[in-house]
Amino acid sequence: MNPALTPTSSRPKIVSRAEWLKARKELLAEEKALTRARDALSARRRRLPMVKLEKSYTFTSAAGPVTLTELFAGKRQLYVHHFMWNEEQQKHCPGCSQSADIMFNNEPFLAFLAERDTAFAAISRAPLERIETTKAEKGWKFPWVSSAGTDFNYDFHVTLDDSRAPIEYNYRNREELIAAGFPAEQLKGDWPAASVFLRDGDTVYHTYSTFARGADHQFTPYNFLDLTAYGRQENWEDSPEGWPQRPTYG
Repeated sequence: MNPALTPTSSRPKIVSRAEWLKARKELLAEEKALTRARDALSARRRRLPMVKLEKSYTFTSAAGPVTLTELFAGKRQLYVHHFMWNEEQQKHCPGCSQSADIMFNNEPFLAFLAERDTAFAAISRAPLERIETTKAEKGWKFPWVSSAGTDFNYDFHVTLDDSRAPIEYNYRNREELIAAGFPAEQLKGDWPAASVFLRDGDTVYHTYSTFARGADHQFTPYNFLDLTAYGRQENWEDSPEGWPQRPTYG
C-alpha cells in the first residue's frame, strides 16, 4: 500500500449489471450536457477580445537576455506557464515540477503545439542560476526563463506583493479574496496560473489568463483519475466518506 494514502475499506456500492447500466446512462446524459457546455465555453473563449501590451518585457536566459516577443520563437501564439517559486524555501513548486516531468519536457507535446503555430515557455521569478540548476538536476530541456527584476509576474497577478502591485488573483481584489475565504496572511508569493499571448509582427497581445483550478489541464493524470472510482484521492468536501486521500503534492 502506498504509505502516502490513508487506508480505507470503503468502495462503491455493489449492484446488479442492470442497476449499474441505469445509473451509468443517467450519468452519461449529464456528461454529454457537460461536453456540449464545455464546447460552447471554448467557442466563447476563442471570441474573447484581447489587449495590446504597451510594456515590453525582457527576461534572463542561459543564452542571455530574451524578450517576450522572442519567446514566440517565430510562432503566432505563446502559452506561458507561470512556474511558481517559493522564495522563503528557495524551491520551485512541486506541482509545477510534476507538470514539467509529465508534460512540459515532453518533446512530442511541444512539437504538437509548434505544428499549430504555438510556442511554449515557462517563466519564473526565481534567479536564473536556480532555474538552470533545477533544469540540470531534472534533465529538463523546455524553454524556461527568469523574470527576476521585472514587473512581469506582478503585472499578470501571478505573484502577490502589495508593495509591487495591488493584490489581485483570479480577477478578485484583496477584499473580494478575503470575503471568499482566503486568509489575508496567505495573500502573498506565487500562485498557480497560465497565460496566453498572440503576436502580430512585433506587436504582442494578451488573449487569456487562467488561475487556480483553471490550470487543471496542465496536469494530465487528473483526467485519468477523474474517471476512476476513487478519483484524485485529494481532500475534497464532496468526496464520499472513507475514500482514500493523499497530500496534494505527495
